[in-house]
Amino acid sequence: MKKLTLIKVAELAGVGIATVDRVLNERGGVRPETVRKVLRAARQAGLQRLLPDDTQHPWQIEVFLSSNGTWFFQQLADEFAQIADRLGYRKIKLFRTLVNENPPEKLAEKIKKSSELRDGIIVYGHDYPVIHQALLHCHEKGIPVITLVSDLPGAQRFCHVGINQYQAGRTAGLLMSKSMKTPGDVIMVSGRFDFSAHIQRIAGFRDALTQRAPWLRLREVLAGEDERHKIRALLKQTLLQADNVVGLYNSGDNNSDISALLQQQQLTDCCYITHELYDVTRLLLQQGTLSYTLDQNARQHAVISTDLLIRHLETGFQPDIYQDGRVELRIVTAENMA
Repeated sequence: MKKLTLIKVAELAGVGIATVDRVLNERGGVRPETVRKVLRAARQAGLQRLLPDDTQHPWQIEVFLSSNGTWFFQQLADEFAQIADRLGYRKIKLFRTLVNENPPEKLAEKIKKSSELRDGIIVYGHDYPVIHQALLHCHEKGIPVITLVSDLPGAQRFCHVGINQYQAGRTAGLLMSKSMKTPGDVIMVSGRFDFSAHIQRIAGFRDALTQRAPWLRLREVLAGEDERHKIRALLKQTLLQADNVVGLYNSGDNNSDISALLQQQQLTDCCYITHELYDVTRLLLQQGTLSYTLDQNARQHAVISTDLLIRHLETGFQPDIYQDGRVELRIVTAENMA
């Protein structure tokens, strides 16, 4: 083994040559996370020798999810826990951390700190410069990061796992155009208009409806900031002002409040489209209040992202940034609920 190669491994792992020697010759006395770093660096450096079996040290993966309390993120957290239980502690040690989306600096600091302790990171974050900087920090340290649900174009992420959010919006627009053939107003409600997933969904919906249904009039987007009282106030005012509401598309949450207002205004024939299949939307579909819901499939997000990360850590697999992490959108009606 050439000394220059050992030096390169030490530099990549950020440790001394003595530590590299202890790990490669299995002398012990090295923390598991440091063992991981050295073995990962050895593979990266193309070290031509049989490396120690690192399966005795479970892969340490941290998952950062939103703490906003919506069903989707609660379900995601549960799905990741089930995956960790199924793989077992000898295979993976998974840490789930819930972080408020604002301020983004808080998440950025947690990502950087995690890069010192974990073998890989899965993160739901938004398109802020400080988050891009955190992912660049991870990239420079050789820690793979998978973005989840909401992509960060141009960031140094390993790959992205999620649905095509723009396509989801276009799908909603297509469904609206096929369902409503008479002229009228269509209302768009967005959870957070500064978050890329909502921006892309609304843009897709607007584009599809403009192209396919010129007889439908799109009103200005109601940006409720994920605040129930604000969404209620904005929607109530709009419903009172509009002459003939025939459709409503909600890119976010708060479907209980939205459906209640539609019922108060006796808009029973309104084509109402939203996202995710959970207890509220399931009931609204059964009642006939909700026309369609577009489900992201939380389970697939957890399974695909964990699988891609472990394959990379174990074999060096390099996925396509979008294709390998693509999650299929499911259109759910009252007739095909699982």
